[in-house]
Amino acid sequence: MKIFVKAKPKARENKIEKIDESNFIVSVKAAPIKGKANEAIIESLAEYFHVGNSDIEIIRGHKSREKIIEINK
Repeated sequence: MKIFVKAKPKARENKIEKIDESNFIVSVKAAPIKGKANEAIIESLAEYFHVGNSDIEIIRGHKSREKIIEINK
């Protein structure tokens, strides 16, 4: 399953807002330094979708706020 994520690093709290079936806004406390925000996004999505961290992969947007993410269930 592919989803589109708008990332919000350095947020007050970690949270996920569902816009529709394939679009989400993911806020994380981590700063976008050395991939820390991407790691936090993967951890948040893994918890939200009840899958392991290894089942989630950022396909596009490693250095962008707009990301395409693949989730293997």
